[in-house]
Amino acid sequence: MKISAQCVASFHYTLKNDDGETIDSSEGHEPLGYLHGASNIVPGLEKELEGKSIGDKLSVVVPPAEGYGELDENLKQDLPKSMFSGVENIEAGMEFHAQTEHGQQVVMVTKVEGETVTVDGNHPLAGKNLHFEIEITDVREASAEELDHGHVHGPGGHDH
Repeated sequence: MKISAQCVASFHYTLKNDDGETIDSSEGHEPLGYLHGASNIVPGLEKELEGKSIGDKLSVVVPPAEGYGELDENLKQDLPKSMFSGVENIEAGMEFHAQTEHGQQVVMVTKVEGETVTVDGNHPLAGKNLHFEIEITDVREASAEELDHGHVHGPGGHDH
C-alpha cells in the first residue's frame, strides 16, 4: 500500500537544522504515526511522503513556507514587565500563553531589559529549513474513527 489521502502512515525520522544539528528524532521511540491529508504534519513533508511505501527511505528538505512558515516580525513585541503580574523572575526562554485576536497563542520571552520584556509568537522553527531523514515503517487504511477524529489512534498516535 502506498501513502495516500485518508491512510495512516508511520515513520522514523531525524530532523536537523541547516547546520546539521539534530532538533528532534524518533530514535529510541515508536515511529510517528499520522493521518495523511489531515494536516497532522508540516505540509512540505506530507507532500514528499505521498506515494511512498513501507521500507522507503528518503531525505527531505522542507523550506519555511512549507514548514512552520516565514518569520513574522509582527509577532515580536516589547511589553512592560507589569503585564506579567505574579511572575517574579522573567527570563529569556520562558513561554507564556497570550490571548490574541486569533485566539490563544504561545509566546516565548527572547529578551528582558530593565522593565521591558520582548516576546516572540513565531513557532521556534519558523523561518528555518527542516532537514528530515525518513524511513517509512507502516502504511494502512485509517479507521472510521480516525477519519472522524482527524488523527491516528493507538501506537505512534493519540489514545483517548
